[in-house]
Amino acid sequence: MNRQTVSVLGATAVILLMLRPIISNCQSEIPKSPTEDGTLKALAAVAGAGTMENDDYEFLRELSDDIGARVTGSPEAAKAIAWGSEKMRVVGLENVHTESWQLFRGWTRISADAELLSPVHRRLMIDSMGWAGSTPHGGVEAPLVAVNAYQLADEVKRNATSWRDKFLLIVQQGAPPADRLAARAKFGDFLREAYHAGALAVIGGQGGSRAAGMHLTHTGMLGVDVQFDIPVVSMAAEDQSQLERYLERGQSPRLHLEIQNVFTDGPVSSANVVGEIRGGENPEQIVVVGGHLDSWDLASGSTDNGCGVATTLGAAEAIVKSGFRPRRTIRFVLFTGEEQGDDGSFNYVRVHKDEMANHLAAVILDDGQGPVTGFSLGGRNDLIAGVQRFANLLTSFGNLSVDDDTVFDTDTGPFILAGLPGIGLKQDATQYEYTHHSPVDMFDKVQPDILNRDSTIMALTAFWIADRPDRLAAPWPPEKTARMLVERHDDRMLKLFGVWPFGNLGD
Repeated sequence: MNRQTVSVLGATAVILLMLRPIISNCQSEIPKSPTEDGTLKALAAVAGAGTMENDDYEFLRELSDDIGARVTGSPEAAKAIAWGSEKMRVVGLENVHTESWQLFRGWTRISADAELLSPVHRRLMIDSMGWAGSTPHGGVEAPLVAVNAYQLADEVKRNATSWRDKFLLIVQQGAPPADRLAARAKFGDFLREAYHAGALAVIGGQGGSRAAGMHLTHTGMLGVDVQFDIPVVSMAAEDQSQLERYLERGQSPRLHLEIQNVFTDGPVSSANVVGEIRGGENPEQIVVVGGHLDSWDLASGSTDNGCGVATTLGAAEAIVKSGFRPRRTIRFVLFTGEEQGDDGSFNYVRVHKDEMANHLAAVILDDGQGPVTGFSLGGRNDLIAGVQRFANLLTSFGNLSVDDDTVFDTDTGPFILAGLPGIGLKQDATQYEYTHHSPVDMFDKVQPDILNRDSTIMALTAFWIADRPDRLAAPWPPEKTARMLVERHDDRMLKLFGVWPFGNLGD
């Protein structure tokens, strides 16, 4: 008996002992738990391989340190796609391939520099927001004026004629608008108005809210698949606060900014990376498991979403090494274009639209470096009871919650719109707000034990869904999905950002 077999059997015995009190107390009811549906033995082997034979942390190190930042459409992103394909083959996946798609335009950050010239002279910390424009070479010097993010329409009406040759600082003053979502969606309209009014740049890329953390900026897109010709920057909170204090005292700070970015002349190519563990009985039925391979470019993208990539590969490795093949196919996907509006996952749903009826779920991790705390089922309240019974068996990983929350700011979104349970692995994101999209999103922010824990939970979830005697779920028809989203008031947000696919359904 080789060492691999011994380690898996040893881990299996330990895990079964941990589960024994729960197993003995299980009630016999539908839907069945793993103790009743025949999946427990294989799940224990998957857990053993996941916790004792996993290379997930090394995968993350390679992606972070050897490739680094991976903006969609960039040469570094192409290198990451080739790397992801290689790693899928290394862990033993079948049918490894890429599925190409096109991004509307490519963008490259060059530089961003800022100086406060008066009342005092000092350097300021800024970084450009994604897919935003540039100043003239050599930069521009101008006074600064405040624009209230809570009254953008009134600001445009009253003050736009005075914005020419000025920098605009977005502040948040007074009572926030009743519909903050609508205000956020209209920020792009304000940026276009500011550009046409002759403003030189906008400071406060997060809509005026200060960047999280100490001496950090946070980049990101300002809309879904959209570019802006006006320069827009995130500024460190300490520097933004100083500028706000000057303006509140009636002083008019004067700044010098130089921001350089480059757009491509047209669309750029990208691709999702796909590999499978083919099902032994119903290979045509598919569970998607994934995270997004692209990142922002201020650091190495380790927490957003290198962790999702590493857990996806780690989950695949654990299942392969367990020696068990599930009844149904598990399809592992490293999506690109998530940061531009879930483009890669939307493309996946389009390319595989004829297979959607045979899809059971999508399991996605994209909330950083924290431990998994539960499961969000993407509006599928019909699945809560069954998934909760599965979660109740994972007590060695803590008490994992189950709810039917819908999440649309990551790759679960397109699957939810397709009627499927887009299952988001909920995480403790306490530190993530500081690291993601920031200059500190580096490998050292990830703990190997937590990453391994999350990989194992992802592997167990994927295998259980794929190996149950009965399929966990089928896609809801568009009418039912639309009605669910309207009842949850998600339709307004989706319409505001132009991704509502259901017309008048659900009204």
